[in-house]
Amino acid sequence: MSEDYKQNIKEQGTWMRGLNILLFTIIYSVTEMVIALVVLFQFLSVLFTRQTNEQLLDLGQRLSTYVFQILRYVTFNSDDRPFPFSDFPATEGNAAAGGKKKAAKKKVAKKKEAEPDADKPADKPAE
Repeated sequence: MSEDYKQNIKEQGTWMRGLNILLFTIIYSVTEMVIALVVLFQFLSVLFTRQTNEQLLDLGQRLSTYVFQILRYVTFNSDDRPFPFSDFPATEGNAAAGGKKKAAKKKVAKKKEAEPDADKPADKPAE
């Protein structure tokens, strides 16, 4: 083995990155389950109330951003370690998140308006 390989293998930063990758892989798996629960509860909220839940929209956006940060770190696209080594992602002030929230609300509202009321009689066809 050449000296370069021996020196690379002894590099403490690389081994710490490997441990962090292992830790974030576990956190990613847990976060994935939490996102599945958010999706389920948001679906049930829309199903029963025809409205999205604001807290779930916010949590979903924050978790999505967090997963993105994790994936960027473990794939070596970023050297910034995600939460708990930095702040948890926030949605306040995030223009893209706000626009998506409004769009999601509009979609639900449009579907609600498009559906005929069960109380109103349907138009009779001309004879």
